[in-house]
Formats: sequence, C-alpha cells, structure tokens
Amino acid sequence: MSHAFFPSTMKSVAIVPLAPSAAVAVTNPWAMMPPLGNLDAYISAVNRMPMLTLEQEQEFSRKLKEQNDLDAAGKLVLSHLRLVVSISRKYLGYGLPHGDLIQEGNIGLMKAVKRFDPDQNVRLVSYAMHWIKAEIHEYILKNWRMVKVATTKAQRKLFFNLRSMKQGYKDDADVATHRDTLTESQIDAMAKTLNVKREEVIEMEQRMSGGDVLLDPSPGDDGEDAFGPIAYLADSAQEPTALMESRQHDSLTTDGLSSALQELDPRARRIVEERWLNVNDDGSGGMTLHDLAAEYKVSAERIRQIEVAAMKKMKKALSAFA
Repeated sequence: MSHAFFPSTMKSVAIVPLAPSAAVAVTNPWAMMPPLGNLDAYISAVNRMPMLTLEQEQEFSRKLKEQNDLDAAGKLVLSHLRLVVSISRKYLGYGLPHGDLIQEGNIGLMKAVKRFDPDQNVRLVSYAMHWIKAEIHEYILKNWRMVKVATTKAQRKLFFNLRSMKQGYKDDADVATHRDTLTESQIDAMAKTLNVKREEVIEMEQRMSGGDVLLDPSPGDDGEDAFGPIAYLADSAQEPTALMESRQHDSLTTDGLSSALQELDPRARRIVEERWLNVNDDGSGGMTLHDLAAEYKVSAERIRQIEVAAMKKMKKALSAFA
C-alpha cells in the first residue's frame, strides 16, 4: 500500500538510557503508532496498544462529547484498532487486499467513536463493531464486482450470510463431495435459516458464482480478434459519420432530387423518371430506350443523348446539396 494505515498524530516515543540488557522505555504508550507502510508491522503495533478500562473509556468519551477533545478521541480509536484487524480477517475470502479492508474498518471505527454515547451503558467495542462491519461491507460491495451483486438491504444481508453458510457446507463436506454449487437440500436449509425465498437464494448464488467478463478484451495470443460484450453493444447506425451520411442521403433523395428534376424540360424529366425513378426493386417497371423512342418518334440513340444531358444537368444541381 502506498500510504499509512492510520494517520500519525501522536507524540514521539521517548527513549531513555537503560541497562545494556534493556531496550527502550516508552513513557507514553499512545506514542507507539508511527506512519506504517508494512501490514505486518502495523498489525504488530496495534496489538501492543493499551486496552482501556470502563472508567477510562467513559472519561475519554465524555471529553470528546463535551469538550471536543481530539486527544481523547485518538486514544479511543487507537485502543480499538486491534478490533478492526480482527473483524477484517473474516472478509479475506472476497479477494480484496487486507490492508484496504483494515482502512475501511478504521473509517467505521472513527465514525463510531464520534457518535458513541458513554451514558448508554454500552461498551465502545460492542457499539463500534456494527460501524466497522458496515464500512467493510460497503467497500466489498463496491469493489468485489464491477456489476453490483447486491443493491437492496435485504440482498446485502443475503450476500454476506449466504457466502459464509456456503463455506460452512464446504468445510463440513468430505473432499470427494466438495462442489461449487448448492444442493437442493442446502438451498432449502439456507432459505429457511435466512427467512427468504428459495428463488432469492438461487439468484444470489448465480450472481456470486458468475465470472466477470472483459467489456473490450484484447486480441488473443494467435493475433485473432477477441469478441466481448462491447461488440454487441455497438450501434453503427448511431455513429456520427453514419448519421451524417444518413441525413445527407435523405436530403439528396428528397429536396435535392426534386430540385434537380425542376431544372429539366418536360421531355427530359419524363425520360429520367421512366428510366430510373419508376423502376421497382426487382427491375420491373420503367421504360426502355426503344419504348421512349417509339413514343417520341425519334431514335433510341437520341433518347440516350437526352438522358445523358439531363443527368449532367441534374448532377450540377445536386452538388448544392452534397
């Protein structure tokens, strides 16, 4: 991790001369938390922090509540950091860094210290436990999957309980009978224990067991393109160039074509319409050069010359719409 697990605001450790067999004497036990980047060193340090008696806990809590004493708040937090480490270990199975889980738990601990009321006759350790778990739960749900597996409060409760119960089934089973999916009897037992429907247990297990898929995977080792979900999400018709081409085509086939036809004399216009515009998709309809030649009593070559001249004039008129 690139930064310390807990900000160091405490005083320095006081080192006094001792006999050769002794090490250092810590005159202030609350000064044992320097900035740490090593997880093992951090855990070792928090486990050496002093535990508070009930009287000390209430004293520091009242100082914080009544006088906004930050030094008292720091002592309350430091004395309970080992609780965060202990709770965070239970969530290592989600594949997230232990240090990150600890940091999120520390945030929950500080929130608990801020809101703790010493007059409720409850120890801080019991009160803080819920806040620590809540922050760790939120972190796991945000980072375990890009697509969230639990969105409602009920689904979050099912998410964490189902995972721990499923692991319990694996621990109780023989190696030969280990399986990744739940049996029908296990699904029924979970649904009854958690007071949810069988369908909800099945749906949550499917969400948790489903693998993540890259949206835009890189090409494979053989150089072949790899297709991911992004290939099916693309809508080429909505691309800017496609939209521009579509608008330009619509303009040419409506306003542009109508304007270009107005530039022709009646005979040339009818020749173009019969030769190109009145033809069906299957090639039927329209008139041939000989049909038009017979109607206007001229040669087919003359009809072709009129058609070529009309096309040039229309092309010039359509250039304004390009």
